[in-house]
This record gives sequence, structure tokens and C-alpha cells, in this order.
Amino acid sequence: MITRMPLIAVTLRGVLGRRRTWLMILLASLPVLVALLIRAGGGQPNATTILDTLLIRTVMPLLALVFGTAALGSELEDGTAIYLMVKPIPRWHILLAKMAVAASLTIALVFPVTVLTGLITDGRDALSLAEILGYALVVSAGGAAYACAFVALSAFTGRALILGLGYVLLWEGVLSGLLEGTRFLSIRQASLGLAAQVTGNVTTPPALDLATSAAILVAVVAGAILLGSMRLSRFEIRGSDG
Repeated sequence: MITRMPLIAVTLRGVLGRRRTWLMILLASLPVLVALLIRAGGGQPNATTILDTLLIRTVMPLLALVFGTAALGSELEDGTAIYLMVKPIPRWHILLAKMAVAASLTIALVFPVTVLTGLITDGRDALSLAEILGYALVVSAGGAAYACAFVALSAFTGRALILGLGYVLLWEGVLSGLLEGTRFLSIRQASLGLAAQVTGNVTTPPALDLATSAAILVAVVAGAILLGSMRLSRFEIRGSDG
């Protein structure tokens, strides 16, 4: 744990650029702003609709994508990761530190936004405090899974941001909604499945059950750690880079 703290500090400094930080805060604030605008217009914002549609389907994966690819991919791209890899530190420690930062930053934004959005909504479809907190935990778990997956992806390719965006928009946004069998390869569908269990919301088609949703998220995190560690362990430092 002690050896990972400097890695975490270095990663935080690299990821939290001023411009990126403010853009991510603005993106994360969208569900709250939408709920406030609906209330200001005299309407009653539906918590489940806003959280499912805007937060889980859009905001959460995009936040995790940016943080996940920046945590490791940017260092591999500009060559600064070499200085970490030449040190006597197990490379899987480096990967875990990057994943911890990306997941923590994602959770730090989506958890309070979920709670605030849930508290702003009212009407007969309003969520109870317990449901709001449960939903926030679900979004945090989904965001962490996304972040780990995107960190691992950035270990394999310098185009992780583009590929991750394609996964979120095309695979999860189109195919997983049309082809039922692909839902088992979707972090979004697993997150929506857990959210449906928390809120008791009936969806069409039926959401994934609790056990399946949880298993998918665990498998994503475990797979990301395994594949990312294998990739970094085989990462060769060329003489010209030294």
C-alpha cells in the first residue's frame, strides 16, 4: 500500500488538469441542472427517468472514459510512464494505482450528483432516501467498472478514447438495446439491472437480475485487472526511450 501512494499522487496530478477537471464537473452536473430546469418550468422531474437515461446511459460512462484513459493512456502516449516502469515496482501495482484513481474520481462525481438529483425530484415517482443512496451506490459500482475497463484498454492501444467512445455509443447505445444477447457484454445493462432492483422500476425489456448484473460488473473489474496486468508485464522499454 505504501508503494502505491506515490503512484496515486503522481496519477492524480496528471489527471486533474484545470481544464479537464472543470469540464468533468460540468458534465457530471447535467442531471442536477436538468432536474432544476424541469422544476423551474413548473414540472415534476422523474428521478428514475433522469438517472437512468442521463446519468447511467451518458454521464457516468463518459466520466469514466475520460478519467480511465487519462490515468494510464496519457502517460504511455507522452512517454512519462517509462519512468515508472523502470523502477523496481511490480507493474500490476502501477495498474491498480491507475485504476484506483480513475474509479475514485468517477465515484467522487457521480455519487453526490445522484444524491442531489434524487433529492431534487418529487411527485409520486420520487425516490425515498434509502433508494437514492442505493442508486448512488449502484452508479458508483458501474462507474468503477467502466473506469477499470478503460484503464486496461488504454494499456493496449493509444486510441483507447476513440474505441471506448465507440463502445459506449455504438455497442451499448445501439446493439445492446436491439440484440438481447449482447446485454451480457454491457456494463450499462448491468448497472441498469442493479438500479432496477433498487428502485423496483419495471422495464421493457426486463432488466438483468441482481445476480447476473453483479456478476457482470465483478467480471469486468477482474478481467480488466488481469488483462491490464498481463499487458503491462509484457510492455518493452526500448533503448531509445531511455
